[in-house]
Amino acid sequence: MQTPELRKAYRLMFKARGHQDWWPSDSPFEVCIGAILTQNTAWTNVEKAIQNLKEAGILSLEGIEAVDHDRLASLIRPAGYFNLKAKRLKAFVKPLVEDYDGDLNKFFKGPLESVRNRVLEINGVGPETADCMLLYAGSHRSFVVDTYTKRIFERHGWCSTADTYDSLKTICESALSQKSGGDQLDYWQDYHAQLVMVGKDHCRPKDPKCESCPLQSLLPEKKH
Repeated sequence: MQTPELRKAYRLMFKARGHQDWWPSDSPFEVCIGAILTQNTAWTNVEKAIQNLKEAGILSLEGIEAVDHDRLASLIRPAGYFNLKAKRLKAFVKPLVEDYDGDLNKFFKGPLESVRNRVLEINGVGPETADCMLLYAGSHRSFVVDTYTKRIFERHGWCSTADTYDSLKTICESALSQKSGGDQLDYWQDYHAQLVMVGKDHCRPKDPKCESCPLQSLLPEKKH
């Protein structure tokens, strides 16, 4: 039921902003670090933390593994929850070093379901963070659902408040399955990026900017 509208939504968002070339990073490893750091904070704060890691010369698997906890926490302070996130960064690199020879390609190799379970086994990595890593760093077709997605979908009547992460992910993957291979990967990557931009600039929790939103015509009250 949502399929035509979800596909139309992308066309409207793309027309308004063009391709987003997202996730912003210099490497797949940086994508993973950013996915952990962006939990419960704005991306602008993550950028500051990542810049600190770069300037300290430790934005690498070896660097994160070798740096002590206090130093790491201090560098990522702008991202908030810095002690917790320092532990999560350490937890992320540990299996990479111990089980996959420090090779991110090996870590992401295999069928999607088994790789996703592998990522979810890392302490502090939930479904959204895992899917960000899979979609943007691992080149796996695993749609990312976030707070922006849920808010936009609820307001447009594409899901209910009762829908879970998994059910909303299923809705998206089913409706947006018209492409294949690398085209589908790029489509899903950019679709999520477009939703982030709409959620950030228009579909706010309070005082939404509906009149200037590219999805305004799809709101229930606008349909005839």
